[in-house]
Amino acid sequence: MKNNNLKLFDDYDDLQTWKEHWQDMPEFIYDDLMPYQQIIISFECKEDVLTFSKLINQKLTYKTKSVWFPKKDNIKPSNYEYK
Repeated sequence: MKNNNLKLFDDYDDLQTWKEHWQDMPEFIYDDLMPYQQIIISFECKEDVLTFSKLINQKLTYKTKSVWFPKKDNIKPSNYEYK
């Protein structure tokens, strides 16, 4: 038999106080940052990696796990400003 009154936290109602303070705050819209498509590319040798790197005009090293094409500049969170 299920207990429908079971709460994860005993003080759940107390945890809802943030709603009182969140009135009239600016709306935050999170852009979809997911890629349209991802492809795994395998290379036979280092020269092939270098050739591909030049082709896409991006630096690739043995530590590179992924890149955006075309290249995206990373925006630091410190560049955002609330006005």
